[in-house]
Amino acid sequence: MNIWDQEQVHFQKNIIILGFGSIGQGVLPLLFRHLDIDRRQVLIIAADEQGKVIAEKYGVSFRCLVITRDNYQAFLATVLTAGDFLVNLSINVGSLELLELCAENGVLYIDTSIEVWEGDYTDTTLSASQRSNYALREGALQLKERYKNGPTAVIAHGANPGLVCHFVKQALLNMAADNDIATAVPLSRHEWARLSRNLGIKTIHIAERDTQVAVPRKRPGEFVNTWSVDGLIGESCQPAELGWGSHEKFLPLDASRHDFGCQAAIFLDRPGAATSVRTWLPLAGPQIGFLISHNESISLADYLTIGSGQKPEYRPTVHYAYHPSDDTVLSLYELQERNWQPQEKLRLITEEIVTGIDELGVLLMGNKKGAYWYGSRLSIEEARDLAPHNTATSLQVTAGVLAGMIWAMRHPQRGIVEPEEMDFDEVMAIASPYLGKMIGVYSDWTPLKNRSAMFPEDLDREDVWQFKNFRII
Repeated sequence: MNIWDQEQVHFQKNIIILGFGSIGQGVLPLLFRHLDIDRRQVLIIAADEQGKVIAEKYGVSFRCLVITRDNYQAFLATVLTAGDFLVNLSINVGSLELLELCAENGVLYIDTSIEVWEGDYTDTTLSASQRSNYALREGALQLKERYKNGPTAVIAHGANPGLVCHFVKQALLNMAADNDIATAVPLSRHEWARLSRNLGIKTIHIAERDTQVAVPRKRPGEFVNTWSVDGLIGESCQPAELGWGSHEKFLPLDASRHDFGCQAAIFLDRPGAATSVRTWLPLAGPQIGFLISHNESISLADYLTIGSGQKPEYRPTVHYAYHPSDDTVLSLYELQERNWQPQEKLRLITEEIVTGIDELGVLLMGNKKGAYWYGSRLSIEEARDLAPHNTATSLQVTAGVLAGMIWAMRHPQRGIVEPEEMDFDEVMAIASPYLGKMIGVYSDWTPLKNRSAMFPEDLDREDVWQFKNFRII
């Protein structure tokens, strides 16, 4: 569908955008393109004035205020009324508290990840399990149970987490057709899990490669990124996490299970940015990515589970394998060298980008036809043609935010929902015009291909498996 063919969605109440970094600035023009709203309906609340010029360009209200544990209730009570939409694109603001506030006051809600208050990611008084995305998701699921019939609150719906969950569903349908498996579109999580099992899916990688290059290049003592710098630093310092499949025989070195919740995931006793995993993408080919903790690694594994607990009948292993831009890779290595203390200068690159793409998709492995990658390939040139104030990376996220908002407006009484519970085809119809080329490709690649050519390994040994499959940097 062409972007301009989409009918505008009428929304009568106010939209409050909390946080106005790269994603907030990127989504603002899309709201006026796709929603029938007046500029007086939009209020931006930001911790600094970096995006004030863009807010003024679109004629929307802008307030500079740092939202904290101490002031969020009193302040938001002055700007939110029943029927409004809180678009939480902030960092260092507790998502669970905002979810509860919106549910109690009849306010629609969306975020791109479940966030914590400033300092909680690195609070050493909390265990690694308590600092995990698994724990945050379990907190959201408790609220979901409490507010079953409340206003729609879409959690963790950007690109990843978010759109990649819809990619998985489309990939499963594509593979079913390619394998001559007749199937209607599944209508329940059990039906999706059964289709995944019937296709033999053992592992799902959220496989991403960002090749965008900016001038000037990264300098020593500087952290450079194509989307939120603070956001990437925060999630990089969380424990490495992954959904843990029913076929797995051994836990990786220094892995642990949680002592609460759905048991769909494990965590490692080290940061995600200090753990590397192998994956594959159509353009990049074989690559090594960072095992950054993400909500979809847990929610997808849980959604596609048949059975329950630590030993279900079926569950795939799911994890994120992220190779950011080359300058961001150097930034992450430098961050590790500084023992996770951020660099003196943090630089978000947008207009300085001169070339490159973001290749973001899902790699499903285990089927007899080979590994299947399905996802978005978006260049910086395409992103700039499609929407202002975006990089290739940020546009994939803002497309997810836009689609999630419109879906919530059309379905305003669904309570708290995860991406897997949404109508994937409806969401993708809104988002896909902003995603460049959507591509599905088969490959004979596996993590073991050409593995032992130079240095023979006995990969059936448990101790070798533990050390070799998750590389400690």
